[in-house]
Formats: sequence, structure tokens, C-alpha cells
Amino acid sequence: MNLRIPAWGSLVCAVVSAQTLAPHRFTRLVIRNAMVIEGNGTPASGPKDIVIENNRIADVIPVDSRRARSPRIADEVEIDATGKFVAPGLINLHGHVMEERRGIAQPLDYELKLWLACGITTVRDVGSDFDKTLALRAKSAEGTVACPRLFVYPMFTRDPGPRNPAEARALVRSLKAKGADGIKILGIYRDVMEAMEDEAHKLDLPVAHHVGVEEANAWDDIKFGTRSIEHWYGIPDAALDSGGQNFPPSYNYNNETDRFRYAGRLWREVNQERLMKVLDGMVAAHVAWDPTLDIYEASRDLQRARTQPWFNDYLHPALAKFFEPNPANHGSYFFGWTSTDETFWKENYRIWMTALREFDKRGGLIGIGEDAGFIYQMYGFGLLRAMELHQEAGFSTIKVMQQATQNGARILGKETEIGRVRPGWLADLIVINGNPLEDLKVLYPTGVEALRDGKVVHTGGIEWTIKDGIPYHGPTMLADVKEIVAKARGAK
Repeated sequence: MNLRIPAWGSLVCAVVSAQTLAPHRFTRLVIRNAMVIEGNGTPASGPKDIVIENNRIADVIPVDSRRARSPRIADEVEIDATGKFVAPGLINLHGHVMEERRGIAQPLDYELKLWLACGITTVRDVGSDFDKTLALRAKSAEGTVACPRLFVYPMFTRDPGPRNPAEARALVRSLKAKGADGIKILGIYRDVMEAMEDEAHKLDLPVAHHVGVEEANAWDDIKFGTRSIEHWYGIPDAALDSGGQNFPPSYNYNNETDRFRYAGRLWREVNQERLMKVLDGMVAAHVAWDPTLDIYEASRDLQRARTQPWFNDYLHPALAKFFEPNPANHGSYFFGWTSTDETFWKENYRIWMTALREFDKRGGLIGIGEDAGFIYQMYGFGLLRAMELHQEAGFSTIKVMQQATQNGARILGKETEIGRVRPGWLADLIVINGNPLEDLKVLYPTGVEALRDGKVVHTGGIEWTIKDGIPYHGPTMLADVKEIVAKARGAK
């Protein structure tokens, strides 16, 4: 697809190839004739014109009133979205900005362009190099780098972490002063967590909690006011009859094969009546759930995880090396992984997904994150796979799109700025070659095969990712990634 740019002083549009046009925020950009998925859980409607002025959505206009309300003007840039769907940009609630994998360099552009090619306009970074990611956030806001909008949640418990409540409060104040958007916690003492959350609330810093096998669990998140629980640890732990999981005496949490093997047996030990109380407590306390359904899929189907088709052209060798079983690498724990392990994990997913549906029914807020860069998940592709798994969990595609857009914005506390196709909201949008409400697979940048008039055609993919009013051509982003990977493989 091409952008149409008018010749100077004329309403006649010249056609400029997207591949030769550098990303740029235009004064006025109009997406015409689009079917619109607003992001609020309502069905698609259209066709409509979406008028963007600088970095905001100025108007969304039904085509039948377009001539009166949205005339073409001389300085207008146009995207023809006839037969295409437009949705809010996808929000990845669990990302990690990475420039290396276990000491092997991985270009930052590789990750950022994959995110954009997959339609991700916002990433909540939950644990990376804090100073470098703050600098990247600033460049993204300026529009000087091809990068999603970033919300930076530094890892609070990174060694050396705070050892007592006083140190916790001091660290919260320090992170706020440096520019943190929120805080991520993992493996924390209960008294340290209480002080940290109290100080964070005073400074308007939301907290994301990756609960480990630790003394804190979902009841503490409910009591102290955590914004979101990541993955699922801590929720079933809070609903066990015995007060703890039934680990064998030889269990070692720091041995990741042990850790993930027995994580796959946790949900089956839950007391369902207690679990409903935990879910109700989360709803009442406004604790959201970001389950990252994609990141443990290898545990239930290792063969599928290792042979994803996009690995052929787009898996960087640094990431491929990191995925290989290696006790030194987090998440690379597949030593002697058995059919029994996979069977337990398949059951684990069934119970976990049932709990997610129940949480939603009771009024809980669910978002979507990917946690890519680990366990055979690539950036961007991981989020799209997570969306498919939310559908497998029983959510309609309309609901899944809402979870990946408006719900993510609510969890970030930015629901009046991003996550909707609505006048006044920031211009974070995606133009899709297909209807994701019919088939979420059309979101994959590699496209899909479809049957049209008795013929197989290649279609799908996100044609344009518009972040903060700047259009990025999806196929160009993906081609750049393919070249980065080819060069890295050739240099080996």
C-alpha cells in the first residue's frame, strides 16, 4: 500500500512508495474508507475516515457524511484503507528491551522493528537497563527512533535489592526521581513489599508483581494495592489448602527444571472455593491480571515452540543461542522434558484458562503481554500468539482485541489517551490487511493463506503501524528485520 501525498498547491495526490518514505509525523493524515474496530469491545463499523492532525485523532467520520466534514485539502497525506480494518495499536504489557542475550550482541533495531511490524505501539518495559531504556523512551517520544511508546517499570528487587522497609521507601523515591513510570517486583519480603507499595502509591507509581515461590502472594497484592499480577504465580498459591504447594523434598527453586516442572502441577492443587475468593478479592481491589499465556506454551508443546515458521527468516542467532537448553540462561530449562511434563502443563493451561474466564465474569480486568526474548518466544510474534491463546481460553476475538488495546491502556492508567479509535486520543493505530475479528492470524506480519474465489491467495499482515501520528510501513519494518538476521547469520 502507498501513501498518497498531494503535489504542492494541488489536490491531485502523487503516489510515493512507502519503502522510500522515511517515517514522519504529518500535519494532517487521513485514513480513508476503513472498517473500524474501536477497541472498547464493540463490533467493527464503517467504512469511516479517520482524521489525524499531528499526533492526535481529530475526527472519525462515517463515509456517508465525509464530503461535508472531511474534504481533501492541499497538505493532506492519505492512506487508502478500502477493504481493510483499522484498530488501536496493540499494547504489550510485558516487554523487555534487550540489546544482548547472554553476552551476545543483538541489535536494538531488531526488537523494535519486530514490535512495530506486529502492530505494537506501546510497550510496558518491566525490567531492563533502566538508564538506557529511559533514554530510548525519550527518543521514542520525540519521534527520532522507530520505537513503540515505552512505559518504564524498573526491577525493584534486582540485586542488591532493599533489605528492609526504610531501604524500600528510599529506593521508590529514587526511581521516581529518575523518571520511572512504575515499578516491577519479584521475590520480595512481605514487610518490604508493604512499605514499597505504600510509598509508590504516594508517588503515583503503579506496581506490577511477578510473584515467585515466596512469602507474598495474591492476598498481599490485594491488601497492598498492586496494579497488576504478571503471569499467574501467586494466584493459585493463595488458594491452596495446605498453605503451600506439595513440593518433593529434593525440589530446588533455583534449578529451573525443577521450578517449571512443578509450576506445571500447581493449578491442580487449588481449592476452587478459595480461588473464587481470591478472584473476588482481586476484582474488589482493582488488581488486574496480565497472564502472558504465550510464554509457557513450550512447556506444554516443546516441538511446536522449537519449529515456529518465522524462525526461518527472523530469528536472530543471539536469540536462537539463548533459547537452547542451558542452566545459565533464564527460561532455557528443557533438560529431560518428558511427555508427562507436557501432560501436566496441558492440564495446567486448562485450569488456568478457566480461572481467567471466571475472573473476567466477576468483573476482573485482563490485559495481554508477551515476555518475549525467553522460552522460544520472539518479540511481537509472542504478543500475537498470546492473543490467539486468549481466544483459546474462551474469549471472543472482539474481547481479545479489547484486552490488547483498551484494557492495556486502563492497566497503564492511560485509558483517556491510548487504546481507542476515538477523537482526542493519541494517534496509535494499525491498518490491517484482513479482519482480525474473523481470524487473529491476519495480524501476523508474515501473513496468512486464504481461499478467495476458489484460489489460494496470500493476505494478511499489518500494512501500517501508526504510533503517535507517525506511520511505519509494516512490510518495510519486517524486511529490515530479515536483513538484520541475514547479516548476523552471515557474520558467524
